[in-house]
Amino acid sequence: MLRYTIKRLLYGILVLLGVVTLVFFLFNILPGDPARMMLGQRADEESIRIINRDLGRDKPIALQYLNYLNDLLPISVHNNENVDDYFYLDSEKYAPYTTLLKVGSTSVVAKAPYLRRSYQSKRKVSEIIASAFPQTALLAVVSLTFALILGVLLGIVSALHKDSWIDRLTLVLSTLGMSLPSFFAAILIAWFFAYVLADYTHLNMFGNLFTIDDYGTGEYLDLKNLILPALTLGIRPLATLTQLTKNSMLEVLSQDYIRTARAKGLSRRRVIFHHALRNAMNPVVTSASGWLAGLLAGAVFVEYVFDWKGMGIVIVDGLDKYDFPVVMGSILFICVLLIIINILTDILYGLLDPRVRMN
Repeated sequence: MLRYTIKRLLYGILVLLGVVTLVFFLFNILPGDPARMMLGQRADEESIRIINRDLGRDKPIALQYLNYLNDLLPISVHNNENVDDYFYLDSEKYAPYTTLLKVGSTSVVAKAPYLRRSYQSKRKVSEIIASAFPQTALLAVVSLTFALILGVLLGIVSALHKDSWIDRLTLVLSTLGMSLPSFFAAILIAWFFAYVLADYTHLNMFGNLFTIDDYGTGEYLDLKNLILPALTLGIRPLATLTQLTKNSMLEVLSQDYIRTARAKGLSRRRVIFHHALRNAMNPVVTSASGWLAGLLAGAVFVEYVFDWKGMGIVIVDGLDKYDFPVVMGSILFICVLLIIINILTDILYGLLDPRVRMN
């Protein structure tokens, strides 16, 4: 098991390195000059040159890439004395850090990964992500909870009424939910529930978790703004979990021990919820854990439509303003989450089924 775990960790590191390389070169060969964007109409060649030098964009692309890796790695090499050196150790930028080895003017330090600063606000990208990610995580968890509860209930009903009109209707709605793009679904749901039915639902088309009161004296928690984004984001996992629960229930209900339980005179409710559902939930829970990672990464469009102040708004705003460090840092952060969740899932599979480790 240890060998299998190490193998999965090494695979995750290689994937992350590939993502870092792809993201760096993609955003450094795109047309558009962040320095010109920052200066606006005041842009002149000398000012652009000075800003690009401060941003490190005046160096060859290969050296920029090495510098970016040096910033990201938890163990990095720096020069302590020469300010013009490429790997100069900036105590403010990397704080806090721990010196592991010092040879002459060169130091090897341990630090948190440095995602650099925003071109626009000058805030650390890590601080921007830390303020936005909790809202994305809340949206993803609420969406998955809604999809899991409703999906299991619909799947049970559909399995118990196989080939009935309920089953057919559930299949049609599930197919529609899986094929409906999130961006289009967000626009449609926002228009219908927050505009057409606004007098009845009292829901807002746009809104955040915290709303400033009418007098501007402070903020208050406004959970109703979470309803429409969570509903929209939960449509696709709801459709998948419904059909998965139905198929798993049908398979379990055909087993011999279910027939034995019925022959013993157990009530239908007890057979379904205490015997069938418990064994049918294994693939459903596994799928739900995978959907959590997908929702964290796929909330960008939904957040943008509903103006939910999460990672989606951060990424879109960064792209609009050529704020490459923010966009790159946000993408890498989401990729790290996906890789960690996938590694943990693979390790869990290996613990539950030894055949996975053999393969």
